[in-house]
Amino acid sequence: MDIATRTADNQALAQRQAGLVEQACRLLEAADQAPRLTALAEALGVSPSHLHRLFKSATGVTPAAYAAALRAQRVRDGLRPGVTVTTALHDAGYTSAAAFHAEAPGRLGMTPGRYRAGGVDTEIRFALGQSTLGALLVAASPIGICAIALGDDPEQLVKELQDRFPKARLIGDDPEFARHMARIAGLMETPGPGAHLLPLDIRGTAFQQRVWEALMRIPAGSTLSYTELARQLGMPRAVRAVASACAANVLAVAIPCHRVVRSDGALAGYRWGIARKAELLRREAGHEPAA
Repeated sequence: MDIATRTADNQALAQRQAGLVEQACRLLEAADQAPRLTALAEALGVSPSHLHRLFKSATGVTPAAYAAALRAQRVRDGLRPGVTVTTALHDAGYTSAAAFHAEAPGRLGMTPGRYRAGGVDTEIRFALGQSTLGALLVAASPIGICAIALGDDPEQLVKELQDRFPKARLIGDDPEFARHMARIAGLMETPGPGAHLLPLDIRGTAFQQRVWEALMRIPAGSTLSYTELARQLGMPRAVRAVASACAANVLAVAIPCHRVVRSDGALAGYRWGIARKAELLRREAGHEPAA
């Protein structure tokens, strides 16, 4: 067998494996109750050990962890004022409230009751400042930094934070918190190494977190296309899902979604504006910030 044939066979195998993982994701997303690994593997016509290995290699998490993250996302979506925690857990597919309550602070950043009530009795510390990229807002829950936002209007940035946590206690002008602000403002000036040292409160589905982790591995000064990123994740047909995960990022620079571009190199899809994305990339390429 020549090299070209082996290469074609390997590519075909990789595509089949990526397709299998995508099918598993779709089955997990459609299920009211998370299927056991054996049932999921049987539905896909493979062995449980083979599916487990492929799934973790492609997504960075096990099928069980992926299903747990999906359930947590459904709970977040269902925890609305007027809906009991028990109802939200049941609708999300939890058979036991105790298990979710034990892991809730890590998945929600707070208890389910507080999350449903818009963060009531939860402290969100924040600071506003100015950077060469415009107004800068940094906010943190008790777990870590939960928002890094850029904009033209500081009041609008605060309003967006209030909309996310309408009943939380927003605490500004905290001298201790100013250290985070100074560090992040520095990252705006010289994007690159250092973001990984920040304590982050990262909330998202298992797939989103896998994409965000991949973003954090893109070296400063480099870019990837959405297609290349999807391929790196072992899910070449999930380009739109990868783009959506990038767009869902609320931690500017710390999770460098600005390093992902279109296949033709064009800039698109940046929550804080294309001009800011272009400037961050320009700075990372080794140029001095614009005056």
